[in-house]
Amino acid sequence: MKIKADSRILFQGDSVTDAGRDRSKADHLGEGYVSMIAEKWDGPGTLLNRGISGNTSADMAKRWQEDTIDLQPDVVTILIGINDTWRSFDTWQDTSTSAFKAVYEQVLRETRDKTEAQIILMEPFVLPWPEDRKEWRSDLDPKIQVVRELAAAYKTGFIPLDGLMNQAGIQYGAETIAADGVHPTAAGHALIADIWLDYFHQ
Repeated sequence: MKIKADSRILFQGDSVTDAGRDRSKADHLGEGYVSMIAEKWDGPGTLLNRGISGNTSADMAKRWQEDTIDLQPDVVTILIGINDTWRSFDTWQDTSTSAFKAVYEQVLRETRDKTEAQIILMEPFVLPWPEDRKEWRSDLDPKIQVVRELAAAYKTGFIPLDGLMNQAGIQYGAETIAADGVHPTAAGHALIADIWLDYFHQ
């Protein structure tokens, strides 16, 4: 991907992206994979983090104008969806696959229509730890399929993060990558950073 000196490289999503960032500081990158990418970043441009902990796809869509369109990014990476699944298990919210697809497609359409950004979609992921996380696959897998279909339909970049994170979980132990199956450990964040950098520099 061609990056100019004044490019804005934006990361959007939920707590996995947020990673404890100080939202009072527009340039704060958090303590997770985005900041780790920045440490290894040797190209031009400015990295921005607008992930917000707890966000579902619908929550993210509500702030899309302010937190994405108004920033006019040159690259935007989106990692969203695990909270859509989580809410269906802990608060029994209706987070159907069809609703997830409609909201996600709206976000992509707005981004295409109102920016010149290159878009990269990353699959939401869950690892099989603790044991009850295995039950989430029935809800998350169809949403992952939606992300794949939208990446193909909108010709975006695509990173199969669920498969890659679970591969690492098998190799090193799921709790080593994400202690609760969702939120990455330092090792998990480092893995996401390396996966993104490898993809971006292809």
